[in-house]
Amino acid sequence: MAKFANVDDYLAALPEGLREVATALRPIVNAALPGSIETMYHASPTWSAGEAVGKNLVCLVKAYSSYVTFALWKGQLVDDESGRLEASAREMAHVKLRSVDDIDADLFTGWLKQARDLEVPATAR
Repeated sequence: MAKFANVDDYLAALPEGLREVATALRPIVNAALPGSIETMYHASPTWSAGEAVGKNLVCLVKAYSSYVTFALWKGQLVDDESGRLEASAREMAHVKLRSVDDIDADLFTGWLKQARDLEVPATAR
């Protein structure tokens, strides 16, 4: 995928089905992470709880040919009673989303809040 200047451009370039999934995720992430930095980092939309791009990364959205990955940087440390999160590299965990029906706003919000708290303790917020 080409490099994009911002998240809007990234989403606009996705095929329709993937764009629908990624676009549906965006307001969930923004609502769960008020004040977060939404930006492109390593060619993917990311959200960080810190004040600098690439610091205190919480999550990312990355489109592949048939699904969108929603990943949490410290997802393996997140309490996931649903069992939907799959371990990735290092401490990351992800879920593959093939349609908007795969998105559970309440579940994802809980994950995001836990992941944010792992990056930025409550005393620093």
